[in-house]
Order: sequence, then structure tokens, then C-alpha cells
Amino acid sequence: MRINRAVRIGVGAIALALTAATAAACGGGDSKNALDNAKDGKLTIGIKFDQPGLGLRNKDGTYSGFDVEVAKYVAGKLGVKPDGITFKEAPSAQRETLIENGQVDYIAATYSISDKRKEKVDFAGPYYVAGQSLLVRADNTDITGPDSLKGKKVCSVKGSTPAGNIEKNFPDTQLQTNDTYSLCLEGLKGGSWDAVTTDDIILAGYAAQSAGSFKVVGKPFTTENYGIGLKKGDKELRDKVNDAIEAMIADGSWKKAFDETVGASGYQAPTPPTVNRY
Repeated sequence: MRINRAVRIGVGAIALALTAATAAACGGGDSKNALDNAKDGKLTIGIKFDQPGLGLRNKDGTYSGFDVEVAKYVAGKLGVKPDGITFKEAPSAQRETLIENGQVDYIAATYSISDKRKEKVDFAGPYYVAGQSLLVRADNTDITGPDSLKGKKVCSVKGSTPAGNIEKNFPDTQLQTNDTYSLCLEGLKGGSWDAVTTDDIILAGYAAQSAGSFKVVGKPFTTENYGIGLKKGDKELRDKVNDAIEAMIADGSWKKAFDETVGASGYQAPTPPTVNRY
């Protein structure tokens, strides 16, 4: 009886091992990369949910903005129709993690290309060049640009390039970071801080959404190249996304998308960037 029991245990262990090995060989659905998903007609794309004109989840559950249109155009070039796209919120501090863990196929979310980020993810683009600026209450006369930030309370988003820039280059400023810009705007409106800082194009959208409450001040004081973030080492995907961005610019879709989204706030479309193929 002891021998038979041992045999049963051994056979059971072998069966479990074979099952696990078979699942691993099949990938269990986890081994697919972005282009595999695209061949199946489906993509999960990271965007912002709280940036008017760029990436916004509307009250009816739809999504709008320039980043959204860029993401959809690229998906189309990869063979995926709009109804095959699942949009996933990509907060600034979580973008690299979402890509590394395979939770998204790529991200188009005001994602500034930087050497530090390129250690973890790859980028296609840029598809837009922005610059950091400042948003203040409409009646504010103290802040006219970055040179007048000393001693001021400034809010930005955790893990964002603008927050890092303030912390590094403006040490006399009291930096407050939140998970979203929406929280920064609430604090600005309520007087918890004096300014919100991020890229000019983002701030223009917020100012337009709350006409009469806020204003953008000063000239941009950085250069931010927006790229599409994707899995590190996936050169085939990066090349295809770069091709798509170039096609969007060349066929007029880039300008049309900008005018219908950010342009609605009165912000004029700049000259499209040159894709650098990072």
C-alpha cells in the first residue's frame, strides 16, 4: 500500500509538471507581444484620462484628445480598428511599469522622451514638441514666469518630467506632487498652492476648460519631446510606430487631429516635428 501510494503521488506530480510545462509552452496568452495582439485585431493603449484636448475620458465613457487620435491612427496602421482598442489610464508615475509588465501595448500620454526613461522602455517619435510652463489663477499678478517662483507653492504630478525639473532647478520653490493634474487644479482653485506646472499644451487645455478661472503665464522654459512608449527591445514595433507617425504627419491627419482637439481651445498648431527614430 505504501508503494502504491508513493507511485500515485509520483504520477500526480509528473502530471502537474507536464500541465505546467504545456501552459508555459503555449504562453498562457501572456507571451504575446504588441504586434501579435495587433494581428488578433486588439490593442491595449495607455493614455491620460484627465487632460482636456490631449487625453480625456468623457462622461459618456468615450475618449477624446490629440494623444487619443495619435494612438488610434497608429493602431490603424498596425491593422487594428477603433473598436479593437482598449484604452487604459496611464498615470505619469506608472507608465514604465505598465509597459514593462505588459499591461499596455504602447503608451501615448504626453510622455516626454528622456535618457532615464529609455533605460526601461523604448520610444517612437517624437510626434509633438512641447515646453514646460505655468498655470496660475486668473487674478494672479505675482507669477510671470519661472524666475518669479521663489518661495511659491507649485503643484505637479508624481513621476513627471516637469516635477523633476522644478525639484532640480528651482530648489527655492515649494513643490507639491499629486497623482493627477486634476488634483493640482483643485488645489490651485482653492488656494492651496500658487501655480501648477506642466507642459504648455496641457495647461492650455485646462485653461480652456475652465475659462476665466486660470491663465498660462510666461514662455515655455524647457523642450519636451512627446514619444510613444513601448516595450524595450521591440525594434519591429518601434519601426512600425515611427512609420505610422511619419505617415500621419505627411497625409495631413496630424494637423487635422490637432485642430479638432487642442486647436479647439485656440492653441495654434505648431510645425510638426521630425521623427528621430530613437
